[in-house]
Amino acid sequence: MVDDEDSRLRTLIVDDEPLAVERMQVICAKMDDLHVVGTASDGAQALRLVEALKPDLILLDMTMPEVDGLSVARALAKQTPSPAVVFVTAHDNYAVEAFDLDAVDYVLKPVKPERLDRAIQRALARRGEGGPQDSKWLEELWIPHRSELIRIDTQEVSRIDAERDYVRLHVEDRSYLLLQTIAGLEKRLDPDNFIRIHRSTILRKDRIKGLRHDGLGVWSAEVESGEALRIGRTYLPKVKAMAGR
Repeated sequence: MVDDEDSRLRTLIVDDEPLAVERMQVICAKMDDLHVVGTASDGAQALRLVEALKPDLILLDMTMPEVDGLSVARALAKQTPSPAVVFVTAHDNYAVEAFDLDAVDYVLKPVKPERLDRAIQRALARRGEGGPQDSKWLEELWIPHRSELIRIDTQEVSRIDAERDYVRLHVEDRSYLLLQTIAGLEKRLDPDNFIRIHRSTILRKDRIKGLRHDGLGVWSAEVESGEALRIGRTYLPKVKAMAGR
C-alpha cells in the first residue's frame, strides 16, 4: 500500500448524478493510487474546483447540463499544466472527440473497478513521462468493443476501409468499426506512415509489398496478405511518388 499521499493522484470526481458520484467515491476509496480531493455536480463547478484544488486527475462525466464534459476538457486543455482527464460515461459515441482532447482514457458506465484501475495506471504512466506529448497526428484510437472501449495504437493498424459513415480498422487478424468518415480520419493520420490509395481505402505504407500494373492504366497495391488492392486514379500519382516513380 502507498503511504505517501503526495505520490497519489489528487482526484476530482465530476458527475451530475449523485448516485454515480457516490459509486465512484466507493470505488476510488479502495484504490491506493488515488486521493479524492473533491466532487462536482456540473461542469462550471468542476472548473472552479480545478482552480482551487489543483487536481492531478479528473474523472469526468461526458453528458451534463449546460457545461458538459467535452466543454470542461476543452477549457482544461488550454491550461498549463492541465490535469489528466478520464471520461466516464454511459455513451460510446463521443470517443472521437475525447481522443482529440488528449484524454487519458474513456471508461463506460457502469464502471468496473478493474477497468477504472487500468485507466488510473495510464494516468500514472503519463505523469511519469512528464505529461502528454504534443503531436499533430493521431497516435491512438478508442474503439467500441463489447461493453467497453479499447485503445489501438495507430502503428498497429495496417488498413482502413470506408463503410458509409464508419471506417473498419484492420489490426492483425481482427477488424473494428469506428464511427468516423475515412476523409476525416485521413486528415488526422501521419502522411509519413499512411497513404490513401482509393476513396474507400487507406494503407499503412510499411505494409505495402509492391505496386502492380494491371494494364490499361490500372494499378494495384500488393499487401502482406498477398491481396491486391485497386488504386484509384485520383490517388495514383501520390502512390507512385511514394515509390519514387
